Amino acid sequence: MRSKHKIKDSGMAWGARIAGAVLLLGGLGLIAWNEHRVMDYGAAMARHGAPVLDLGAEGRPSSGQYGSMTRVSGMPQILDAPRDPEFNVRAESPILVRHVEMFQWREITVGGSTHYELDWVDRPIDASNFAKPAGHVNPGAFPIQGRQFEAGEVKLGNFKLSAPIVRAFPGRIDIAPDEHKLPPNLAATFQRVGDKLVTSGKPANPRLGDLRISWEAVPVQSMTVLARIDGDTLAARPASDGDPGFDVQVGDRSLLDVLPAMPEPPQAVLLVRLGAFVLAALGTLLLACASRLRNDVLFAVGMGAVVVPAVAGAMWLAGDAMTASVWLLVAVLGAGLAIWRVQQRSSTQPD
Repeated sequence: MRSKHKIKDSGMAWGARIAGAVLLLGGLGLIAWNEHRVMDYGAAMARHGAPVLDLGAEGRPSSGQYGSMTRVSGMPQILDAPRDPEFNVRAESPILVRHVEMFQWREITVGGSTHYELDWVDRPIDASNFAKPAGHVNPGAFPIQGRQFEAGEVKLGNFKLSAPIVRAFPGRIDIAPDEHKLPPNLAATFQRVGDKLVTSGKPANPRLGDLRISWEAVPVQSMTVLARIDGDTLAARPASDGDPGFDVQVGDRSLLDVLPAMPEPPQAVLLVRLGAFVLAALGTLLLACASRLRNDVLFAVGMGAVVVPAVAGAMWLAGDAMTASVWLLVAVLGAGLAIWRVQQRSSTQPD
């Protein structure tokens, strides 16, 4: 009977040892795979160029960031809205644009046949170049010019935006003028038709030389900007080969959306490291089941903290001495814990 019990206990011990070895090797393989992908990502980032700070909407200017590229997203804040002082038109927008058109003669040639028609055109047309200028003379220069007005300051998140970045904001919306806010001289000249001001006495039948003025603004919408940090401002990096030195996209776009060529960072790095440690500690606990250190959780934790960091540290030695030293320091601390537990058990158990 005793022989059967001994055989059964021996079989269970060997089974636990085999399971422990499998778990331990699994933990070591997991940490090796994890650190390998982290190192591959670092190498790919080095090939891509300088790393990009992914600050999102909460990032703030801080020391050590100067010159770095970053992704910042959020809703632009207009701190000093643009205004057209001549017509007293204002918009809560990064940019306000005044468009001026004049009712003029246009020369149209189709299939060798030339004819003339009156239409709204946003630039002076020189009728002297017409095939038949007689009877189709245009007034000449516009008395009022189109202009662009920019906000005094625009912020995205906690960063100011440089003028080139603001000017690259996409989209346009119509801005209706308030005819009651026009200066007296312009109120006597213009009348509002829809979202425009016209000098026509009969807007449905404009005459040669009549003016039509309208305004557009850049809509305030969620934006993502990739640019260089210059103090508390996002600016363009040195441009080359047609590259403006920054990127502007509508919406909250991820770093991979903005830079699709950038390698994707590995996921759950810390979770995988913790999983490798747990597997190694459980494996050690099972391997020690037939020794006087059986069921000693602290010893298993110490050994798990030895073997996993030792493998990771050895992998990092050739590429990053600082990271390797941190891993090896953890291994030394784990070894200290394991040795302490061995000494404790030896002192409390008889020979």
